[in-house]
Amino acid sequence: MENKHYNFFAMVNRMKLINRWALMQNTQSENIAEHSHSVAVLAHALALIGNKEFGKSYDANRAAVLALYHDTTEVITGDMPTPVKYYNDEIQQVYKEVEAVAGERLLKMLPDDYKADYAPFFEKQEGDGELWKLVKAADKISALIKCIEEYRMGNREFEIALKAQEKKIDEINLPEVEFFKEHFLPAYYLTLDEHTK
Repeated sequence: MENKHYNFFAMVNRMKLINRWALMQNTQSENIAEHSHSVAVLAHALALIGNKEFGKSYDANRAAVLALYHDTTEVITGDMPTPVKYYNDEIQQVYKEVEAVAGERLLKMLPDDYKADYAPFFEKQEGDGELWKLVKAADKISALIKCIEEYRMGNREFEIALKAQEKKIDEINLPEVEFFKEHFLPAYYLTLDEHTK
């Protein structure tokens, strides 16, 4: 490799500078790096649940890595608040196009020999379809967990969001999510003392 500098990883490192929930008053801010870690942990767990409980053959490690990068384009686009992003189909489509351009820009920040390895994080591959469903479900679970945490801290700003996120989780038609809801999600409503007693 020639003596050239590449910006990709330095840009990925800036995920910690992009805050989520920009229109909401937060007791604890959350950036997209923290959120992506949460989604990676959850996507990995959903894949393992699928494999162990439902006879699937997910690549749990790949699910985790896809999740780690699922919001990386936001270092260029910023985090668009959900009410704006999903206001109508036209805005949603335009935002998808902006995300695609941001993904292309990030890929150009890599050496040519690395681009094919990172392209699946920005240009969804057909073979990853089932894993992306898990990532999307994990993304919604992560948002629900944030709402639970804020509401437990007495932040009524998240009261309606909590109900909306619970409804979104109920609408996901994946057995892995149902299993997680039944066996793991209740713990997020508990205090530390309740966890450790």
